[in-house]
Amino acid sequence: MARPETEARRLREEFGGSDIPVPVDLIAERLDVTLVVERLDRNVSGLLFRRGEEKAIGINATHSPQRQRFTVAHELGHLRLHPGRELILDHVRVNLRDDVSSLGTDREEREANAFAAELLMPAGEITRHVRWAIDREQTPDARLVGDLGRYFDVSDQAMEFRLVHLGLWRQI
Repeated sequence: MARPETEARRLREEFGGSDIPVPVDLIAERLDVTLVVERLDRNVSGLLFRRGEEKAIGINATHSPQRQRFTVAHELGHLRLHPGRELILDHVRVNLRDDVSSLGTDREEREANAFAAELLMPAGEITRHVRWAIDREQTPDARLVGDLGRYFDVSDQAMEFRLVHLGLWRQI
């Protein structure tokens, strides 16, 4: 199986992937995935539903647009990387994104998070922006995190985590 980051890059390339922010809703549409925005339990960010060729991603309507985008990218990661767990509900497969997903305790959740991070915040683009700031003698700080978060249309928390993970910024 391909690494999550490799598969995310492959998906971006498949759909002309140079747009920033990455149009995850358009990617889902091109993959014939229906996006359904509904009020879910506050601890559930989203879920991936698969039955035969039918695919849908449920997104929590109460979450911020940036978190919703990450949820779509995360669930696309499950779609591309994992078969899902079959439920005894007429042979339905579901992946659920909840508070546990962000803890990184489950291999599939870590992989889906890595996929989503690379899809929404490509390492090459992030590195280019940070180096540009450093070349102008700007120290990477919370302002840069916010600027990059807005540019990539992700939360500051997601951007900070991505920068730390890429070794481009250390937490204060």
